[in-house]
Amino acid sequence: MSHGVECSEELDPLLAKATAIAIGPGLGTESWARKLLEKTLESELPTVIDADALNLLTDMNVKSTDWILTPHPGEAARLLGIGSMEVQSNRLTALLSLKEKFGCTIVLKGAGTLVTTLEGRPWICSIGNPGMATAGMGDILTGIIVALRAQHIDAEMAAVVGVQVHALAGDKAADVGERGLVASDLFAEIRHWINL
Repeated sequence: MSHGVECSEELDPLLAKATAIAIGPGLGTESWARKLLEKTLESELPTVIDADALNLLTDMNVKSTDWILTPHPGEAARLLGIGSMEVQSNRLTALLSLKEKFGCTIVLKGAGTLVTTLEGRPWICSIGNPGMATAGMGDILTGIIVALRAQHIDAEMAAVVGVQVHALAGDKAADVGERGLVASDLFAEIRHWINL
């Protein structure tokens, strides 16, 4: 499951076997990471872009209909070249601006997570809880979404279902309290909700 690579060319045989990719969590932002991101995006595989990969994407002029970007408000602000308060004051405008700029499905995380649609109004997630604002929660969401994409679920539905499963698992894990909730608390709950 894990392969160390020292240069982007070492990704070629791994990408040839992949059906979907998640990139960003733990990637870093050094030149090595940028080269890995560039190689990954060249693959044209369904890709979920999160965390450090979003930060690297800020000055790249690229877009694809087969990507899913999962920014929190701070990352969304960097991608749009605006302040995070501006994102938060009009989340819908920020969501649609990101979709226009990158041409793909966008998951704007936060209270009332928004997901773009191909046409019409965006999806909004009305569940989840403040205890989920902790390190690693976004990484789990990325993992759920890319797992759905690997099963050939289209980008919009993978994002919507992934957000819903993640929020349901977070709410169930918080039954004993939101304070002290950590990302790994969702593991036991995800399986239940993904199989409904």
